[in-house]
Amino acid sequence: MKALPVIAALSLSLSLAACGKGEDSAKPSGEPVAAVAAPAGTSWSQTVAQTPEGTFLMGNPSAKVKLVEDGSYTCSHCRDFSAEASEEIRKLVDTGKMNFEFRTYVRDPIDLTTALLARCGGKDIFYPLSEQFFANQSAMFDRVQGKDAELKAVDTMAPAERFATLARVAGLVEFAQQRGISADQAKQCLADTAAAERLAKAVETTNSQYNISGTPSFLINGVLLDNVANWASLQPKLKEAGL
Repeated sequence: MKALPVIAALSLSLSLAACGKGEDSAKPSGEPVAAVAAPAGTSWSQTVAQTPEGTFLMGNPSAKVKLVEDGSYTCSHCRDFSAEASEEIRKLVDTGKMNFEFRTYVRDPIDLTTALLARCGGKDIFYPLSEQFFANQSAMFDRVQGKDAELKAVDTMAPAERFATLARVAGLVEFAQQRGISADQAKQCLADTAAAERLAKAVETTNSQYNISGTPSFLINGVLLDNVANWASLQPKLKEAGL
C-alpha cells in the first residue's frame, strides 16, 4: 500500500494486514539476563535516543531484552497499560537488561494529533509527556463531546490546519503548554504534515511485518506476543525472557 496521505487523515482507517512476523524472530532464551550499569551519573530510564525510524528508544541500546509496544493515544486499553505499567517498565529498564520502545500506532485523527504533540518536545520528554496524554484521555474525550460541527468543519481545511484545529477543540494545545510545549512550538509541530505522513506510513510498515489485531500489542526481541494486552499478561513473558 502507498503511504496514507495526510489529506485523508480525518477518515484514518488502517487495515490490519496478516503478514509475517519480521526478520528478528529469535525467541527469548529464558536464561537469566545480567544487569548492566548505566554510565556514571545517569540512569537507563532517563537515557532516550531517537532511532533511525524516528521512534524513541528508552534504555540501554545493547540490552538483551528489547520490548516494543505498538499503542494508540485514543485506546482505552493503552491508557490503562500506561497507568499500571509505566513505573514497572522504568524499573526494568534501569537494570540495563531491557530497553523499551513505544511505537505510535495511529488509529484516528485525534490520535495522530496527540502523537504530533507528544513528539514535539523531543526525546527527553517524550515518555513522561506520553504518559500524561494517556492520563488525560478521558478529559480529552469529554472535551470533544457535543462539538460535532467544529469537528466536521475540519474536513474543509488545508491539511496543515487540520491538526491545530483538532488540538484546540480537544484542549490538547493548552494541555501541552502546561507541560513545557510553547504555543509556537505546538503550532509548528501540528503543521508538520511530513511528520504526520511518517507516522501514518509507520503503521503501514508495522502491518506489513506483523499480524497486529489490536492495541496495545507487544514484541519481545522482534517476536509478536499472542494474547498479551496488559501488564498482568506481559510480565510473565518478560520473566520468560530472563528478567
